[in-house]
Amino acid sequence: MLDTLIDRIRAAHEKNTPLIIQGGGSKRFYGNADEGEVLSTRKLTGVIDYQPKELVLTARAGTPLAEIEALLDAQNQMLAFEPPHFVPLPNPLPLAGEGANDALCAPKPIYATLGGSIAAGLSGPRRPYAGAARDFVLGVRMIDGTGQPLRFGGQVIKNVAGYDVSRLMVGALGTLGLLTEVSLKVLPKPATEATLQFELDEAAAILKMNQWAGQPLPLSATSWHAGLLTVRLSGAASAVRVAQVRLGGEILNDAAVFWQRLRDLATPFFDKCPPTSNQILWRLAVKPTTPPLNLGDAQWIEWGGAVRWLARDLPVNILREAARNAGGHATLFRGGMPTAIHDGVFTPLAPAMLTLHRNLKQRFDPKGIFNHGRLYPDF
Repeated sequence: MLDTLIDRIRAAHEKNTPLIIQGGGSKRFYGNADEGEVLSTRKLTGVIDYQPKELVLTARAGTPLAEIEALLDAQNQMLAFEPPHFVPLPNPLPLAGEGANDALCAPKPIYATLGGSIAAGLSGPRRPYAGAARDFVLGVRMIDGTGQPLRFGGQVIKNVAGYDVSRLMVGALGTLGLLTEVSLKVLPKPATEATLQFELDEAAAILKMNQWAGQPLPLSATSWHAGLLTVRLSGAASAVRVAQVRLGGEILNDAAVFWQRLRDLATPFFDKCPPTSNQILWRLAVKPTTPPLNLGDAQWIEWGGAVRWLARDLPVNILREAARNAGGHATLFRGGMPTAIHDGVFTPLAPAMLTLHRNLKQRFDPKGIFNHGRLYPDF
């Protein structure tokens, strides 16, 4: 399988043929529109090495995320950054045709893969308290735009050679190369978890989340929507119990379902089929202490106030100015037509950063055949 991928990439490089890297297809909606032949990693599967005592796992890029999480769960371990799946997982996971214009929600199976999760660089509710996806990447194997196999980092936590280069692949959306293997640090599951809810308005909820973040509390997730603040506590049973008594609130039953739906943006607010939804969804990353942005009632707040989801179609300049004034940026996460936004779905880079990104693209993919335009419109 690897030799086949290398041959296709080398041929595409020689003929300047654009390629769209795709695993399970769960994140096809994310990023700018791209064109080209699909280069599938669906057959590039399997866990290569897993050392529970060392808290390290290595798997091929096309391995279904659900398969990896099940393996970790059997050892009472987890991917601490809670990567989103976005779509229900069919069982079993069959292979299907790889046409670039297939329907996004059915009948072709869609599922999250390890490679896609790392390439997208997205993290779930636990991210502010445990770390982002890039914090857990120890090493990667990849194929660059010339068809050259490369390896960065390692398979053990102490091996930091090439560590920063491995992290460059996180969130690059496949524009720098095709990931073939990823080594990750994993963590033990917390001994106990409890989820509490409080009826608070937006301003009071933001204040509470920031106050609690500065205190010795076992926080592992926060959420506010429609006047309800939801807080997850994780850790030793004694620590969770003391924090629960201290904070008060109402205990949420079926809390695991709540956080899973939030992780996968699968509540009615977000819509249940992100890849085909025409609902506009903006993601504003701002300073956690930012007061209410007054951009409308259709919003959901996460990460202690650092992420503001907005399900409303507002002019891009208004949203990006609001995010910039709050020390952050705005992304058209889903919905609408990215081509209608002249500067792309992601906030345009400052000149110095744009130059750096161009240089990286030139180094890893000199002819720009991988996911052209997916991250930024012109490369």
